Amino acid sequence: MPLFSAPSFAPGQVLTTCKLGLGQMLSWGSAFYLPAILAGAMGESLGIPPSRIFAAFSVALLMMALTGPVAGRLIDRWGGRPLLMATNLLFALGLVLLSQVQTQVQLFAVWLLLGLAMGAGLYEAAFATSVRLYGKAARGSIVGITLFGGFASTLSWPLTTWLLHGWGWREACLVWAGVQLLVLLPLHASLPQAPARASADAVVPPTGLPAAAPAAALRGQWLSLVLLALTFAAIWFIGTSMMSHLPRLLMVSGASATAAVAAAALVGPAQVASRIADYAFLRRAHPLWSARIAVTAYPLAALLLAVFGAPGAWAYALAFGLGNGIMTVVIGTLPLAMFGAQGYGQRQGLLMVPARMTQASAPFLFGLALEQWQLGALWVLMLAASMAATALWCLRPKQV
Repeated sequence: MPLFSAPSFAPGQVLTTCKLGLGQMLSWGSAFYLPAILAGAMGESLGIPPSRIFAAFSVALLMMALTGPVAGRLIDRWGGRPLLMATNLLFALGLVLLSQVQTQVQLFAVWLLLGLAMGAGLYEAAFATSVRLYGKAARGSIVGITLFGGFASTLSWPLTTWLLHGWGWREACLVWAGVQLLVLLPLHASLPQAPARASADAVVPPTGLPAAAPAAALRGQWLSLVLLALTFAAIWFIGTSMMSHLPRLLMVSGASATAAVAAAALVGPAQVASRIADYAFLRRAHPLWSARIAVTAYPLAALLLAVFGAPGAWAYALAFGLGNGIMTVVIGTLPLAMFGAQGYGQRQGLLMVPARMTQASAPFLFGLALEQWQLGALWVLMLAASMAATALWCLRPKQV
């Protein structure tokens, strides 16, 4: 099995990882996870069906797809600190405006703004920031960032629900805006400055790390890039479908609303547990092997729910969380292992464009499948998982 070296952490790397991880946990909770809790109340307040809220959310996800490559290139050039600080301001502005919307036009316009913030401020931006700072040694940081991020839904769903019932959906948006300004903006301002670049197109790696492969070395690897893009698109479709509809899917299986929410809350801890296990036992293995193992969790979860129904809801949430936890890490570490640190941010942004496109369609398409086919919608997830597994087994564990 090809080995992926696990270098020791650079000075200050652990603290930086914690800052980036906390930023991701709160940023995901303050935007991406809001519609799952607030869509009903927002629709009732605005006099539109909840599906219209998810349509606006899908527009935001499309904006994320367009923003990613540009954000990645900016991080490659200037580092992540200024961009992440700018996204905190965008998040805060968008959330304040969201709390004031009165019409559908305003709703869609605000979600476009939030989509811009999400495209430049969520996982890919944090991963690229870490790679810009630490080069190939960033694999441990990527795992650490996702450990924090794994608790985003576990923290945000109950907190947003409490804010919704205690004050209302508009006030919940204002609270999350305050988190962006008062917590995350100072946090990201304290990140280390990225090292100077040797040229406009090359990252200077930290001392002791090998220089990244030149861009010319990536020529002829288009097939690997296509297979990675296909894998990420399938995985993000599954993940977004579940983040938008998991409680509803479990209720369709026969679970009560309370049991469905309780089971869904297990996804976060399961993701964190799988990431710890992956780093503990497979950190020296090429990330491709982690991906191949993890992708099997999706059809296993679907089989458990299809066979056992409501009693299998807890097992489904655990199995999905275990697989999804590792796959989220792989999205950051696999391109780093195969193509190196040079140009990581822009390349990662381009690789994620198809994923963001499928992600934008996932809430609507899986919701429609769930409405039409009930538990038969699991076949949609099975198809996406099969596509990802096929692409992963066609890849070869190259390493730069």
